[in-house]
Amino acid sequence: MIKIIVAGPRGKMGSEALRLIEKTDHFELVGAIDRKYNGRKVKEITGLPPFDAPIYTSAEQALHELEPDVLIDLTTPDAGYYHTRLALENNVSPVVGTTGFSQEQLNMLGHLAEEKEIGAVIAPNFAVGAVLMMQFARWAARYFPDVEIIEKHHDQKLDAPSGTAVKTAELIQEVRSEKQQGHPDEKEIVKGSRGANIHGMHIHSVRLPGLIAHQEVIFGGTGQTLTIRHDSYHRESFMTGVKLAVEQVRKLNGLVYGLENLLE
Repeated sequence: MIKIIVAGPRGKMGSEALRLIEKTDHFELVGAIDRKYNGRKVKEITGLPPFDAPIYTSAEQALHELEPDVLIDLTTPDAGYYHTRLALENNVSPVVGTTGFSQEQLNMLGHLAEEKEIGAVIAPNFAVGAVLMMQFARWAARYFPDVEIIEKHHDQKLDAPSGTAVKTAELIQEVRSEKQQGHPDEKEIVKGSRGANIHGMHIHSVRLPGLIAHQEVIFGGTGQTLTIRHDSYHRESFMTGVKLAVEQVRKLNGLVYGLENLLE
C-alpha cells in the first residue's frame, strides 16, 4: 500500500488524481493540501470522491503529521516548487506534473534529492502518447533538422511555451546541429509572430477554451513534410503516467525529469 497526499485536489488534474487513487487498490489517500477548507474531509467537498482523508492548508503540517510515502503535485509552478522542495526535506517522494520550473529550480531539487537519497519524478507530460511523440520527434530530427513546434492548451494554462514543447526541443537538440531556420533576412512585421526561439527552432503557443493538451512537431525537407502529433482529449489520459510514476518513484535515488526515463 502506497500512502499518498495530493496537492490541489479541487483542480482539474488534482481531482483526476483522486479518482485514480480511488480505483487503484494499492493506493491510499491519507490527505490533501489545498488553499481552502482546512480541517474538512475530502468527501465533504462537492464533486470530489468520498475519501475520509483530511484537508490541510499547511503543506508542512500535512507532511509532518501524515507521514506519506508520495506527494502528488499537479498545481502551479510556484506552489509546485514549494511543495516539491518541502516533500524532499521531509523524506517524501514527490511526483510532480506541474511545469514552468526554471533550470535553476530543477538543479536545486535534483541536488536536494541526491543529498537526501530520495526518488523524485517531475514530468512535463504524464500522457504516455505524448512521451512517445517526443521520442519519435527526437528520432526524426536526425534526418529532418528543420522543425517547428505548435503546442495548444486550454486558456487557463499559466506557462508558455508548455513544458512538453520545451522538453521536445531539448530532446531534438540532442541529435540536431543548431541552426537558425527561415530566411536569413527574415523580419517580423509584428513582433513575436514567429514564436519563441529555442536553439533556432520556433515554438508557437495557442491558448483557447475547449482545448486540453495538444502538440504537433512539423519537420520540413526537400519536397516533403513530416508531422508528429499528439492530442489529449481528457485529463484521464495523464493518469497512466501518474500511476507509473507513483509506483516507481520510491525505487529511485535522485530526481528523474521526464516520464520517458521510467518507460522500458
